[in-house]
Amino acid sequence: MKKLTWIALLTAISCSSPDYSVVQDLNTGWEFWNDQEPEAIQDVFLPHTPRLEPYVVNDQWQGICWYRKVVDIPPGRHVLVRFEGAMNVAELWVNGHYAGRHMGGYLPFVCDITRVMKENGVFSGQAELKLRLDNHDNPITGPKPLELLDFNMYGGLYRDARLIIKSPLHITDPILENVPAGGGILVTFPAVSQDSALVEVRTHIRFSPLNDDQAEAQTFLLEQALLAEDSLCAFSRQEIRLESGQACTALDLLRVEQPALWSPEHPYCYNLETRIIMTGPGGRTVVVDRQRTTVGIREVVFQGKELFVNGSKTFLRGVNRHQEYPYVGYAVPRNAQWRDALKIKEAGFNLVRLSHYPQSPDFMEACNRLGLFVLDAIPGWQYFSDDPAFQEQVIGTARDMIRRDRNHPCVLAWEVSLNESWMSEDFIDRILEASRHEMPVPIHTAGWQEYEYDIFLQARQHRLGHPPVKTPKPLIVSEYGDWEYYALNAGFAQQNWENLQPAERSSRQLREHGQKRLLQQVTNIREAHSSNYHVDACADNYWIMFDYNRGYADDLEASGLMSLERLPKFSWHYFRSLRSPLEHPMVFIADYWEGTDTANVEVQVLSNAEQVALWLNGNLLERRDPPFTFVVPRFEKGWLKAEAYCADKVCARDSVHTPGEAVAVEWWLDTGNIPPAPNDLLFVYAKAVDRQGYPVPSAKGRVLFTLDGKEMCLIGEEPDGSVSRTLRTEAPLRAGNAFALLQLSPLWDGSEPHITVTLLP
Repeated sequence: MKKLTWIALLTAISCSSPDYSVVQDLNTGWEFWNDQEPEAIQDVFLPHTPRLEPYVVNDQWQGICWYRKVVDIPPGRHVLVRFEGAMNVAELWVNGHYAGRHMGGYLPFVCDITRVMKENGVFSGQAELKLRLDNHDNPITGPKPLELLDFNMYGGLYRDARLIIKSPLHITDPILENVPAGGGILVTFPAVSQDSALVEVRTHIRFSPLNDDQAEAQTFLLEQALLAEDSLCAFSRQEIRLESGQACTALDLLRVEQPALWSPEHPYCYNLETRIIMTGPGGRTVVVDRQRTTVGIREVVFQGKELFVNGSKTFLRGVNRHQEYPYVGYAVPRNAQWRDALKIKEAGFNLVRLSHYPQSPDFMEACNRLGLFVLDAIPGWQYFSDDPAFQEQVIGTARDMIRRDRNHPCVLAWEVSLNESWMSEDFIDRILEASRHEMPVPIHTAGWQEYEYDIFLQARQHRLGHPPVKTPKPLIVSEYGDWEYYALNAGFAQQNWENLQPAERSSRQLREHGQKRLLQQVTNIREAHSSNYHVDACADNYWIMFDYNRGYADDLEASGLMSLERLPKFSWHYFRSLRSPLEHPMVFIADYWEGTDTANVEVQVLSNAEQVALWLNGNLLERRDPPFTFVVPRFEKGWLKAEAYCADKVCARDSVHTPGEAVAVEWWLDTGNIPPAPNDLLFVYAKAVDRQGYPVPSAKGRVLFTLDGKEMCLIGEEPDGSVSRTLRTEAPLRAGNAFALLQLSPLWDGSEPHITVTLLP
């Protein structure tokens, strides 16, 4: 009945009115150039990076670049332009008139175009947007200079851009409005239980006529509809009157009976539909503004050092993430962001620490829908300044991060702390005061200094060699498993440690480093993760999900559970083995079975099952309880097969076969079960196989990728180190795999890409 009522409400209102608000995609039709080559103007689309970078980035582009585009401005409307990511200092001109400046490349730059045009005597027509970006090192935005930085910041308009067209009466933008705990739509949950929930909605509305004809006071309806898919769960309506130039914050309280609560296990999301409705000419009902907000009803409570989600005590298993991709840096479109989130979820994580900056709104939405809590972090790494301009910039960044992300159910806490940067207590007081003023309810703040933060973040390497932390606060292990092993200070005495070289002891292992070193990474992670259960932590975060580039190093930071190109290491399967076997039974043989005629060969199997049986060439070697470390009497070429047993039934299988010489390659497109779409970026993978079709993990050499298709290209690195968009590219085999990126333009019509992959002699 509620569903029918909502449909009736929709059909009773004319949604095709010219007064209806519009959000236009601005990702296409840009001209781009940089100051180093001002005559080399390119036609580009967003997300965009100023220069394609090699797989290992030793000389990341820094400089000044420009973007230009012409847009149509309708008469009688308020028009905003919103850039989700413009690295790092952005300045905008509209029709040659200076419109504004934005510092920092990780949060939105929003500008009122109408204001600029009106100030210069123009109210509609075409407007040229010209944007200047400067990604040089900046002591005001921080963090460290690139040559000293543990990650790369890249450049360009690397996220989406939108033109937002509004009526004079409209819902405001929280970034542009710049009001603590105000602007736009803000949703909180004063009371949550399994039986019912209260949803409080604050909507900031402004009436700003552009001419005298629009200046008459307006009486209108504000409607809030909470939808579970298409079904109406709660509804409110109130009448409001605003005089010309006035703004107000309207408060609505919705009650939801028997709500579906959001949690990592059941990430149920509602859609909140907010509408402003007026009576137009002839008594016609007109929707003049509409906004849809994803919300999740949940209760997160810290009691002492324990975390409770919807009343259930919870330990969150997490991982850190850097947002870069090979070749394109930060310029990663929506679907690719979702595929990253899926890989994290499939590994068994339910928490992501956004190290060390706010990440894409698309990634945040994926976390909402997939059930991944996030620690939302301001930009910072080992850099603090007494300069008041720097400190005000950081505090403003904290405000804008909360304004952008405050309605996401995935946000566990706000990391308004400069990572590994010693901050003065006065600064901490000020940034916490500003952050807490951004929400009308108490929030959870997190910091790596214990002083005043609600949650203490401590990396495992910072606790080793120091007295145990005696804080009564909740403790989250912010990082573990990497630095303590890289620095050879892990706090453990592994039995086989003396047989390893320093590089072999580290968790920083590329896939091509081979089986022994990948297994050592698993060993390090296993013991470090286990130790975190003994420090009263309510969550921990492994460092890191994907390998990444660093400004201060000439090699990849390789402690990732996956490579830079998102191919799994043994350790990714280790975390999968920590999931519940009831929902995700798995088994993985952490061995390539490429040995020689050797006795007593140790084989490690990763599984979450009760028992695992190991077979060699059809002969049962052993069926055993955990730990699943098997000793094969003598190496023998052929099939090694594992069967996992849950409740005495086979629930998962895996197998490996001794490989022969690589003679061919097989390829696949990694869609992550997300269909390719216009403006998409996908990995094309190739694996070397022998004559029988078995993978050859030790294969080396090069692979040729070729593509035939419209509005698409490959991105790859050639033997001379150049990176380009092309229809033909070579790639090296690493651990028996090669890759190229497939980029689909915004004009792609869905036609199938014709890809061929060849093993080069």
